[in-house]
Amino acid sequence: MSLNPRLVKESFAVVEPVADKAAAYFYGRLFAENPHLRGMFPPAMNVQRDRLFSALTRIVWSLDSPGSLSSFLGQLGRDHRKYGVIAEHYTAVGNALLATIRRFAAEIWNPEIEAAWVAAYTAAANLMIDSAESDAGVSPAWWLAEVIDHELRTPDIAVITLRPGRHMPFLPGQYVNVQTARWPRVWRAFSIANAPREDNTIRLHVRAVRGGWVSTTLVEHTKIGDTLMLGPPVGMMTPVESGRDILCVAGGTGLAPIKAIVEHVIASGRRPNIHLLYGARHSRELYDLPDLIRMESNFPWLRVVPVVSDQPGYEGMRGRLPEAMERFRSWADHDVYVCGPTTMVNETAHRLQRNGMPLADIRRDVTHSEL
Repeated sequence: MSLNPRLVKESFAVVEPVADKAAAYFYGRLFAENPHLRGMFPPAMNVQRDRLFSALTRIVWSLDSPGSLSSFLGQLGRDHRKYGVIAEHYTAVGNALLATIRRFAAEIWNPEIEAAWVAAYTAAANLMIDSAESDAGVSPAWWLAEVIDHELRTPDIAVITLRPGRHMPFLPGQYVNVQTARWPRVWRAFSIANAPREDNTIRLHVRAVRGGWVSTTLVEHTKIGDTLMLGPPVGMMTPVESGRDILCVAGGTGLAPIKAIVEHVIASGRRPNIHLLYGARHSRELYDLPDLIRMESNFPWLRVVPVVSDQPGYEGMRGRLPEAMERFRSWADHDVYVCGPTTMVNETAHRLQRNGMPLADIRRDVTHSEL
């Protein structure tokens, strides 16, 4: 059965405007037909529904790019091991997904579209299953990690250092899903804020979000000696070795993966010029500025530029990050890394493209610690 990306995309475009309803229907159908699966999911499903459609959207619109799709699905398959997902579960998920697309794209549905979805899902599921099975022989499904340092940088931002009980390989720029004892089965993603270290420690930058179960627990109720559960590192915003100069744009705790990438470049022995624009609403929210200044003093090729948007009396650079970025010369000959709130990331990428930068040279991610 051959893939037909066009039919999958056309039918999915009909479903996208009603994504919330479709996701609710999908999980209702899945749990009605497979009640035993409900225990694998968190009590509140709102974030889970958002993640479902985010992943599905990426898969559908990447069907024409087998390389990047295969990499993404491989990571997804390995990551799902932490939930206890096994091969048989993919059949149940596939049946519920097909029923959902069939219902919400009913106006255009036909046997040809159904065959296209079956082929696409079968191929995706097989990639995820194969990746998970390959990973099972060499890596755990999750890691236990001890909190060895917890520093409250602002009333709502903590920098937390963890030591996994066994070696956890990762690439700079990746993130991990975290589960706390207070909220079983509730996983939230946080970027790793350092390059790999010999002592196997990792550092997380966590902002407590109003109503956020895991983020609030990590900032306000976690202490040295506590144990957290970590999923396998995932994420595609990792360093490239092009030899070109580098622009980094970091908003808020979006600094975390950017800092890991900068650390990696410095440790590599390369000497590119690195411009790091680090933005926040108020100067007091530039929680990691002292450490960045230290890095800057030890690596003359790094220039750190704090940018503050909502503090009129601030004496440094003021404004929104995408606008501040354009006050400098063209970045067309740079590799670019962008992380922060979704709107900032998207606007920054749009402005760079408008000024002639190829999309392939812009590596971006959004702040993961949303809840």
